[in-house]
Amino acid sequence: MARLADYFVLVAFGPHPRGSGEGQGQILQRFPEKDWEDNPFPQGIELFCQPSGWQLCPERNPPTFFVAVLTDINSERHYCACLTFWEPADPTQEAACNEDLTDREEEEEGGPLRQSQSPTVPGPPGQLFAPKTLVLVSRLDHAEVFRNSLGLIYTIHVEGLNVGLENVIGNLLTCTIPLAGGSQRTISLGAGDRQVIQIPLADSLPISRCSVALLFRQLGITNVLSLFCAALTEHKVLFLSRSYQRLSDACRGLLALLFPLRYSFTYVPILPAQLLEVLSTPTPFIIGVNAAFQAETQELLDVIIADLDGGTVTIPECVHIPPLPEPLQSQTHSLLSMVLDPELELADLAFPPPSTSTSSLKMQDKELRAVFLRLFAQLLQGYRWCLHMVRIHPEPVIRFHKAAFLGQRGLVEDDFLMKVLEGMAFAGFVSERGVPYRPIDLFDELVAHDVARMRADENHPQRVLRHVKELAEQLYKNENPYPAVAMHKVQKPGEASHLRRAPRPFPRLDEGTVQWIVDQATAKLQGAPPAVKAEKKTTVPSGPPMTAILERSSGLHGNSARRLEVVRNCISYVFEGKMLEAKKLLPAVLRALKGRAARRCLAQELHLHVQQNRAVLDHQQFDFVVRMMNCCLQDCTSLDEHGIAAALLPLVTAFCRKLSPGVTQFAYSCVQEHVVWSTPQFWEAMFYGDVQTHIRALYLEPAEDQDPSQVRRGSLGQGPGASLAVAHLLPRQGGEVSAQNESSALDVASEQRRLWPTLSREKQQELVQKEESTVFSQAIHYANRMSYLLLPLDSSKSRLLRDRAGLGDLESASNSLVTNSMAGSVAESYDTESGFEDAESCDVAGAVVRFINRFVDKVCTESGVTSDHLKGLHVMVPDIVQMHIETLEAVHRESKRLPPIQKPKLLRPRLLPGEECVLDGLRVYLLPDGREEGTGGSGGGPALLPAEGAVFLTTYRVIFTGMPTDPLVGEQVVVRSFPVAALTKEKRINVQTPVEQLLQDGLQLRSCTFQLLKMAFDEEVGSDSAELFRKQLHKLRYPPDVRGTFALTLGSMHTPGRPPRVAKDKGPSLRTLSRNLVKNAKKTIGRQYVTRKKYNPPSWEHRGQPPLEDQEDEISVSEELEPSTLTPSSALKPSDRMTMSSLVERACCRDYQRLGLGTLSSSLSRAKSEPFRISPVNRMYAICRSYPGLLIVPQSIQDNALQRVSRCYRQNRFPVVCWRSGRSKAVLLRSGGLHGKGVVGLFKAQNAPSPGQSQADSSSLEQEKYLQAVVSSMPRYADASGRNTLSGFSSAHMSSHGKWGSVRASGRSSGLSTDVGSRLAGRDMLAPPQANGALPDPGFLRPQRAALYIIGDKAQLKGVRPDPLQQWELVPIEVFEVRQVKASFKKLLKACVPGCVPAELSPTSFLRSLEESEWLVQIHKLLQVSVLVVELLDSGSSVLVSLEDGWDITTQVVSLVQLLSDPFYRTLEGFRLLVEKEWLSFGHRFSHRGAHTLAGQSSGFTPVFLQFLDCVYQIHLQFPMEFEFSPFYLKFLGYHHVSRRFRTFLLDSDYERIELGLLYEEKGERKAQQVCRSVWEYVDRLSKRTPVFYNYMYAPEDTEVLRPYSNVSNLKVWDFYTEETLAEGPPYDWELAQGPPEPPEEDRPDGGAPQSRRRVVWPCYDSRPRAQPDAISRLLEELQKLETELGRPPERWKDTWDRVKASQRLEGRSHGRSDGRGTPSSLLVSSVPHHRRSLGVYLQEGPVGSTLSLSLDQSDQSSGSTASSSRQAACRSASTLYSQFQTAESENRSYEGTLYKKGAFMKPWKARWFVLDKTKHQLRYYDHRVDKECKGVIDLAEVEAVVPGTPTMGAPKTVDEKAFFDVKTTRRVYNFCAQDVPSAQQWVDQIQGCLSDA
Repeated sequence: MARLADYFVLVAFGPHPRGSGEGQGQILQRFPEKDWEDNPFPQGIELFCQPSGWQLCPERNPPTFFVAVLTDINSERHYCACLTFWEPADPTQEAACNEDLTDREEEEEGGPLRQSQSPTVPGPPGQLFAPKTLVLVSRLDHAEVFRNSLGLIYTIHVEGLNVGLENVIGNLLTCTIPLAGGSQRTISLGAGDRQVIQIPLADSLPISRCSVALLFRQLGITNVLSLFCAALTEHKVLFLSRSYQRLSDACRGLLALLFPLRYSFTYVPILPAQLLEVLSTPTPFIIGVNAAFQAETQELLDVIIADLDGGTVTIPECVHIPPLPEPLQSQTHSLLSMVLDPELELADLAFPPPSTSTSSLKMQDKELRAVFLRLFAQLLQGYRWCLHMVRIHPEPVIRFHKAAFLGQRGLVEDDFLMKVLEGMAFAGFVSERGVPYRPIDLFDELVAHDVARMRADENHPQRVLRHVKELAEQLYKNENPYPAVAMHKVQKPGEASHLRRAPRPFPRLDEGTVQWIVDQATAKLQGAPPAVKAEKKTTVPSGPPMTAILERSSGLHGNSARRLEVVRNCISYVFEGKMLEAKKLLPAVLRALKGRAARRCLAQELHLHVQQNRAVLDHQQFDFVVRMMNCCLQDCTSLDEHGIAAALLPLVTAFCRKLSPGVTQFAYSCVQEHVVWSTPQFWEAMFYGDVQTHIRALYLEPAEDQDPSQVRRGSLGQGPGASLAVAHLLPRQGGEVSAQNESSALDVASEQRRLWPTLSREKQQELVQKEESTVFSQAIHYANRMSYLLLPLDSSKSRLLRDRAGLGDLESASNSLVTNSMAGSVAESYDTESGFEDAESCDVAGAVVRFINRFVDKVCTESGVTSDHLKGLHVMVPDIVQMHIETLEAVHRESKRLPPIQKPKLLRPRLLPGEECVLDGLRVYLLPDGREEGTGGSGGGPALLPAEGAVFLTTYRVIFTGMPTDPLVGEQVVVRSFPVAALTKEKRINVQTPVEQLLQDGLQLRSCTFQLLKMAFDEEVGSDSAELFRKQLHKLRYPPDVRGTFALTLGSMHTPGRPPRVAKDKGPSLRTLSRNLVKNAKKTIGRQYVTRKKYNPPSWEHRGQPPLEDQEDEISVSEELEPSTLTPSSALKPSDRMTMSSLVERACCRDYQRLGLGTLSSSLSRAKSEPFRISPVNRMYAICRSYPGLLIVPQSIQDNALQRVSRCYRQNRFPVVCWRSGRSKAVLLRSGGLHGKGVVGLFKAQNAPSPGQSQADSSSLEQEKYLQAVVSSMPRYADASGRNTLSGFSSAHMSSHGKWGSVRASGRSSGLSTDVGSRLAGRDMLAPPQANGALPDPGFLRPQRAALYIIGDKAQLKGVRPDPLQQWELVPIEVFEVRQVKASFKKLLKACVPGCVPAELSPTSFLRSLEESEWLVQIHKLLQVSVLVVELLDSGSSVLVSLEDGWDITTQVVSLVQLLSDPFYRTLEGFRLLVEKEWLSFGHRFSHRGAHTLAGQSSGFTPVFLQFLDCVYQIHLQFPMEFEFSPFYLKFLGYHHVSRRFRTFLLDSDYERIELGLLYEEKGERKAQQVCRSVWEYVDRLSKRTPVFYNYMYAPEDTEVLRPYSNVSNLKVWDFYTEETLAEGPPYDWELAQGPPEPPEEDRPDGGAPQSRRRVVWPCYDSRPRAQPDAISRLLEELQKLETELGRPPERWKDTWDRVKASQRLEGRSHGRSDGRGTPSSLLVSSVPHHRRSLGVYLQEGPVGSTLSLSLDQSDQSSGSTASSSRQAACRSASTLYSQFQTAESENRSYEGTLYKKGAFMKPWKARWFVLDKTKHQLRYYDHRVDKECKGVIDLAEVEAVVPGTPTMGAPKTVDEKAFFDVKTTRRVYNFCAQDVPSAQQWVDQIQGCLSDA
């Protein structure tokens, strides 16, 4: 029973002591006058009666009522019900306040003075009214009763009723009511009144009346949810309202929502104005303040302000309120809206039901609370399973295992729950509700019994609503146990009674009377027996064990049963000693252990192998177990949410190995380096879990634990509160004591608490003592355990601890076998006061001791260990640590003596002749580099990487050889290598070795041949060896001089005595050169093929034979000889052919002669007819160092003028001719960009040259003359009168609408130029753009055309004026700079070889990074410009390409133009000539761009030549029949132009090569040694042996000018960038790539039956072309084999091939005659248009030795093979792949039926049975339904479209037109006809569906 009211107080207005205008409250009387013993009088009531301050009022206000809450020092709440009324102030009060009041009124009009809550009436003028308050103080919250009682007292006073106020107050103070139980009390205060008080059923549930519903009404759902989360996560919440009653209601409502948690911070629903500074307190609070003080709350930065009147919640920027975890947030939100707005569900119905009656406000209030009660039940479901009973007697001590709770709910990351569990409210919840034996309430039942129901109802809103309504009923019943309540009868004052003049002020009451009544009542109570209704205590139900809130939160590795099986098998193999089996499974196990279930499984399995707390293993077993443990612990966070570390803790002290007699090493010394061991929270949770187990065992009947190990394992408690370490780790099957009949720790505790009162005093003492010593012994045990895991095996490493301070570094630390532990760093981060200031004195032992002592202090004080015991522990800890250190020293010493693990032996790489090893193998692991194939990613196949092996450094390459660490892959050798010269980036990395998981130093080497070596050095490789490797590599990569490169050092090794060339030789060598140049050139010309037919390369035999001995013998040839009289070269003496002729013939001259570009003559008298001549002006390289010695210039220009012209161009690279079109005679010129002054000169106004003309001007004039000469040299522009202008242009053509000015004062602009430029600049085209980026029809170039177009850099040609008369035109284009190429290449390299495994494996990530690199965009630009130039040349205009310095982009464009325009350059010989002429002779800076020497290191690698090769590859793809060489040839050049294996691509120009003597040497020196110096020579040699560089589809059209599509969508990524062969390394060093041949089947060494010829080809491991050569190579191989069998000398493949071609041609002709046009079914038809040729051509790659159907030469319009063979080839396209795996019977028939099919050319329609096969992706046809033999196959991969068809001749007559349809493939169009229209539609749909699926 409790008093209804503790005190009655009368408070009145009194003057302020300091005389300020504010008054203050004065307590006039209080009853009873002396404090109750159990409840002292609360201080400061007078402040709370008038929260806004005490002031006099000029008018009489109506009485007000509100309830304020005061909290006393014991955190008891006192409810102060205040009824305030106003009385006329007496003169003393007025005087005190008068002078100040007038000022105040002027200052603030209508401040808090005017509390106008209803119409007020002023009293007599000048009359003031003072407030007086009746206060009732109670510890019960019965606001309505208080309102009635105080109202009654006020009524008696105002109405002057004849009742003694003293009696009423006395009765009020002596009235007692029960706290709970649900009874109903009627009370009367003795004034003829009656009130009924309903006692709530349970006092633990809060009473909310309507406050929650009102709160939602005022603020809305989202705002209330925000406030709810804010209060739970301990933020400051402030309510504002003008009404005090609403403030207290809102605060009460918010508190009611928090149930079952109790709010334990500052709670002041109504805060008085004088105490506003409380708002700046640092602790959380819930406070209400009158809205009048809103201004004062503005500067609060961390307070959430809820404005009840405005309905807003303001959250400051700096405050983050974590939301509820999903899906609870959204579920709660929708449920609340269903409760608050039931109409919402029906709003959209067409026929809404008659309006449902909404619940009353009180009921709605309970429904809202029910929603939150359910929410808490879902959040805290299963919380009792995470309670640890640490002590039972004398009082229960309970701890909550927070980490396990979060882990099992799957909410480790959740911010909200984390904060709630760490909060004070939850701590109170655990201590209050954790008690196992107590009364239970609604929440306990809900969380125990309704969890399953809530889970089942989740997706059924109506069922959820029903549940909410049921809960609401219970809550309502708790507050109102008797719904039909008798009405109150309480007198109220009359209407407006406050306005009547009160008869008198409130009287002073007689204390004696009241005191007497109170005393009477107390005496009576003392006499009466205590009516204590015993609380019904029970064992609290625990409910079902917890589950994750979201099932899907198990993450990536939802461990399948298969994975767990693998873990179990591996462990059983380890303990059965089957080490090989275990080794095979280990990688899979380590992968599986990323998942939680597998880790639990591991812990369970290992538990089974521990007997009597000990398991001695041999060394190998120990290693395996430790590795698996390390892998398990690696992903444990510091809190160990899933109990993995907890489960392993007993095991790490159980598994051990004997190192020597008396020395045992335990597993803990090898698993120390994990962050979890250094976390105090982990140790506490573990400790409490173990204590609980032992305390439970203490009370269990001895019968239950016969087996002591059972206590440790089985009884770790399958019940609530079981130590989580094993609660969810140990299986619940037989073998353990079954969970049903086993009582959990909480059950045991509950039973003990029930018996406690019945025990004798001695028994109680005994139990307390037993428990205390149990805890104490566990503390000692844990001090030992912690020292095991915190002290490092090698204590000498303690000094390192300083570097690793803080836990941050620990996160990244990996696990190692012998490591320093983290103890020191832990101690530092937790123990700042003793910290690491003094580095020297601090040591590991001290740090560990401090860490353990802190732990011991905390757990022992919490679990009530006596202080004596605690002191003893503190003394013991240093001894334990010291003792352990001594044991470890012996272990460390012995572990050093262990024999090292057997490493696989190193595999030595094969070297090239002349290649020498610089550094022998360093043991490394090769790690995956982000390409999926190597790790068995997208392409399937095994995980070849990581591989274990060694890295070798030779003079030429960096080579890794090794074997995969995954034993399942088998004995495959993995090789990855690249030339040292290709290294582009080297960086040090720290990586984990794949096997031991140690953190090791590593190195990542990236090369521009698209190889990446990401290596981790083995622990046996010292850091100095690794450093030496880096230095040597650097030295070889960047030799100080080009002579140090591999290609040059290679020869000198064989001729040791040869001194290096001395600098003074330079002059003579150049002089000799220039002297011989002219003569030899003249001689050479005679032997050229002057007839300009198709160029035939010399026969294979003559090419590349070693020349004869060099005889120095000069023959002078007179300059007067006419060219025609020159003797052919065969008649020359060898010596002349050897010296300069070799240079001249080598690149330029031979080609110039072929093109008919000139004669070697300086006199203009002869050869007038020839427009161009070969000028030896640069023979001394005096004009331009980077040009070749012989140049083609216009006939009319003198050599001496060239010097001046060259000054206008960058690097003196003036325009020279490099190619001439045979048809249009237009020429292609190249030069460097113009100098600034050159541009100015070129475009200066047309004025007479002044006499004092400067040199620059004259050179500009020369330049102009030079260009004019070029124009004149073109036949169609040099007209008879010799005028320079073109006649016949109308004035319209001369109007200047062009975009660019042209040369000199009279630029002519043309439609073409506008178009060209705008197209290049990406603007709209004038001509309609073509699809696919193809150029518009060449016809558009015809109307107005300049004779010469100068393609220049936009930036250079700024500010140029248009000029109307000249014949040259400027085309400014924007080109990318070299640095952009470099940047783009870096990104391309990163995209193709990422370097690290990407986070998400998706094909799009590669494509995205490829796009970001912009590499293909640059290729597109190059092709676009080249095609433009080709068009111009083809239309008869000459083009001068004048970009940058003339040696990068210019070279790319000029070479591509020649390749596209001239079929000769598409032959092997021609391409070689093109590269020698344009790239080598014209001075592309190979050494500079390839950063060959130390000097070039800073500039880095720039792949200009590689970009050119990529462009050629793109053209090759689109025109596969136009090139004599194969794509492999391009890759070969791409690899070797950076490899420095050959001398060809060294140095920057011919001048430098001559200086080094390379040009002579290559041809002239005797090749005694078999080392190829030149890449071309190597290609020649190789081509004789194998057709690897030859393209079998070479069937050129003589006149074809190629115009490739250049849009990015038409470009493919070159497979040179992405493919690799791990079996043998890059295949471009042919000698190395050819592995040993496989023995034929007959003579297999094992002598068994011959095996099948099939073999598995792994992507990225095997070289696919070698494993499965194309058909022709295969046939050539077979021929060779047959030849050797017949004993004939093998013939060269080229001869065989030529013979086959010839016979093929004859055969084709005969067919052509008989058949009219040849059979259309042949694979290649020559007349197909461009894109057909590019897409439809490929070699059939059937099984080896497939029938070859291929037209080899298309000289006439015939097809190249017989119909039968091609049909066979067609049958075996996609199907061949499947036929190897499937028998014919098990065909897949997705859809089938009869169709008419039109036969081939001139054949009739025929009905066939068609089968659509979606699996094989093909359409097959048979003669009839039961026909077994397929008559033909249409491969759906080749189908382009399915379209409606039209009937043709011979079609079935009766069929509707709409039943016809055509299937277009890349090869031909098939015409079909169905029996009727629906079936035709059905077929079309099926085929379309099949296509879209693909």
